[in-house]
Amino acid sequence: MAHTDHRTMRSVLRREIAGTIGLLADEHDFRAMRRYRTFTFDDHPTYLRQVEDVLKNRAAYGGHTTLALFDPEDYAAYCAETGLDPDLPASRTRFTAELATTGPTVPYDGGPLAALVPTLVDAAVRRATWEYATTLLTRLGPCPTCGEDIGRAAFTRASDLVVRILDTAPPGDRHLVCTVMGAPETLVSVLHGDEDTHGATRLDETEALEFTGVLALGLATRSPGGLVLRTSAPGTADRVHGWRLRAGTLEPLTAAEVFDAYCTDAESGDLIAPEPGVDYCAPPDLGDLGEGSAAPHHH
Repeated sequence: MAHTDHRTMRSVLRREIAGTIGLLADEHDFRAMRRYRTFTFDDHPTYLRQVEDVLKNRAAYGGHTTLALFDPEDYAAYCAETGLDPDLPASRTRFTAELATTGPTVPYDGGPLAALVPTLVDAAVRRATWEYATTLLTRLGPCPTCGEDIGRAAFTRASDLVVRILDTAPPGDRHLVCTVMGAPETLVSVLHGDEDTHGATRLDETEALEFTGVLALGLATRSPGGLVLRTSAPGTADRVHGWRLRAGTLEPLTAAEVFDAYCTDAESGDLIAPEPGVDYCAPPDLGDLGEGSAAPHHH
């Protein structure tokens, strides 16, 4: 009887353990891990099937599991820093536990693993973009004339602009895309805002922070780029507005310019047929925030 009780208690406890699995999302990362003797998987498709079986099994017993992206290069660097042997399963477990607290994760929802992998990769790309943008913002330092922190001032202004854009947008779900052109690479950030039953816009806090950081970098470095807002509401055509990022401020695009931007292939320059059921419009007035009066300092 006592044996059964212990077994029952153990299974109850197992259900209450939240776990994280570090996933090797692509073939390249999988091959990099094959160099470790204790990593015993032979091929990536089999590995993914095994991971999915473990996830389903844990879910069937009521366990909660999150997925993190396991990067072999980051793992090797982590082992070098901490003095761990990278060819020990315990080291991989330690690194995965670290990922659970520091890296982007997605909860396993019982669906196919193939559907979750793009979400996880997207979260990792967004995190990397955010870290890159904030690093560059921090490096800008203080304004030589007034001593104000350029990066912080740009972030405050970008936050104001995002709020103003959302406040003046027509009702509906919002989809914003910000592109900042610059060396060594172009940054793209996306922000979704769903309208609730009371007409308020719900934003993902992390996504909003990342989006604001990219816009702030464009403002602070006076880089070329653009911001596009698409609003969708039931029973009406989608509305698309746009702004050009130029000389540290947002300039509204005319309806014709938005149409041209949407109906031109970015790679080839060829014309694309306009999307049916979409209105290309000039944006609402953002007031003073949209003007150069609040532009960051020249530096």
